[in-house]
Order: sequence, then structure tokens, then C-alpha cells
Amino acid sequence: ALAQVQNCLSLVKTRPFVVDACGECDPCKKIVRGSFSDLLLVETIENKPITIDQIRQVVHQVAYRPFEGHRRVVVIRDADRMNAEAQSALLKTLEEPPDSSQFVLITSRPDLLLLTVRSRIQQLNFVHLSVDEVFQVVRGLGVEIADAQLLAAAGGSAGRAVTLASGELVVARDAAVRLMEQVAIARDGRARLVAAQEFVGAKKKGQDLRQELIQRLRTMPSLLRDIALLWTGSEPQALVNVDLVDSLAPLADVYGGSRGVKAFDSVGRALDALERHVNPKIVADWLACRL
Repeated sequence: ALAQVQNCLSLVKTRPFVVDACGECDPCKKIVRGSFSDLLLVETIENKPITIDQIRQVVHQVAYRPFEGHRRVVVIRDADRMNAEAQSALLKTLEEPPDSSQFVLITSRPDLLLLTVRSRIQQLNFVHLSVDEVFQVVRGLGVEIADAQLLAAAGGSAGRAVTLASGELVVARDAAVRLMEQVAIARDGRARLVAAQEFVGAKKKGQDLRQELIQRLRTMPSLLRDIALLWTGSEPQALVNVDLVDSLAPLADVYGGSRGVKAFDSVGRALDALERHVNPKIVADWLACRL
């Protein structure tokens, strides 16, 4: 959208002092299709770090004027995945960017960027979408109301909810509930580690275990919320995961109160570790011992 509004041939005034791209002109359509030569996207390849060669290639391109648009926009997705050498190679360009180019670094972990990089950029923070906003996006895809309500509570991200709409949410929730059930009855550390191993699952061809585990962990906050509601005596109708009430009710006595708060914190820390690319099996073992 940022690239569109800077290259649109027929800007639309939406309200006083605010304009938007028309979405209909040639540059707007090319940007949507990903065929606009002055929109450069830098991202990880096969989940590997962004390399210095990728950055050098972009720096070389921005030294020239835009090929077909008014302004070149370089988007570095998951910028925290740049290794130290790649970030250092970008410093001079960030400090003195060409007038006709703009760099956009997207990251949920800005603290992993070098201080010298952060000092050269303007930081804009984006908060999670509300449940209602995510619900409207998912409903727009034709998802049934009950399923849309469940997906909307999956973490404030419309993109994540759309991904889960494929049916992966059910699998992820079931795995999370199973982990809590197994930990609840575990008599020793070995039983917890067995539960963690099942939670991670066996790697299949083309499957990213880290992303799979992240997806399963992201369902746990809403599950723990529902367990807390059941522990306080709330009616099942108040739950987000109302279809799992029979499975969650027995867990209320285990994870109600302070243990549930600790579990919620542990899930957040586990997600943070995975975002920092800690080994998934180690994270799962740690979480099973903390729950």
C-alpha cells in the first residue's frame, strides 16, 4: 500500500489532507501482482538468515533512479533475520538513502537489529487488531459465524486467522489441550518430556517444526483464558472455545488461579524463544516442565 500511494497515477483524496492509491492504474495493479520493478522485496530463503549478498544486490539497485515509477520502495520482511554482516552493509544507505528510494524494515523483534541500524530509522509500532476487526476479515472469506468467532480470538492477526481457517486451528488446539492434559497427570519429569515430544510431533517432508509449534502455542492463551473462566464459575457460553468445554472443564482445577497465570507467562516466553529461533524440541521440553 505504501508503494502504491507513492507511485499511483490517480491518487484519491479520502478526507482532508489524506490521500490513498486508486488501485486501478497500471502501477497499482502491477504492485499487487508483484511485477512492479521498483518494488523490491527482501526476505528469508528457505528459512535461512538474510545474507549480505541479498543486501548488496539491493544497495546496488537503489543507486540508480527508479525504472518505471516515481519512487522505489524496498521492503525487508523479517528484518531481524538479517545477519550482522548484512545489517552492517545496509548502514551507509540507511544513513544517506537516495532521494528516489525508501526502505521499510518489518520486524516483530526490533531489539535484534543492531543499535546502529535502529538509530538510522524511524520506528512505527503496529498493535494487534481487535477481535471484531479480525472477525470481519474472516467472515468476508465466507467462514461460518461460529468458526469465525473462534478464529478471531487466535491472536489479533488477520493473516494468522486466515491461515488457520484452512482447518489447521482444530489440529493445533487439540495438540495444546492434549499437552495440558498429559502434564496435569504426569507423575515425573520423564512423563512431561514424553508429552513435550508428542506436542512437537514428528517432522514430515516439507513441514517446518518451528512454525508448527508456534501455531500450536498461539492457541494456548485463549484456552488458558477459558480455563480461568471455568475456574471462576463462568457459564460455558462465555468461552471462546465453547466446543471444547468438556475437555477444558477438568483442567480448571489444575490450571485455575496462580498456576494458570504462570502457564500463560510460560507460553509467552516459549513463543518469544521460538521467534528467536531456539530449537523447537528444547522449547517444548522447557514448557512441559513449566506448565
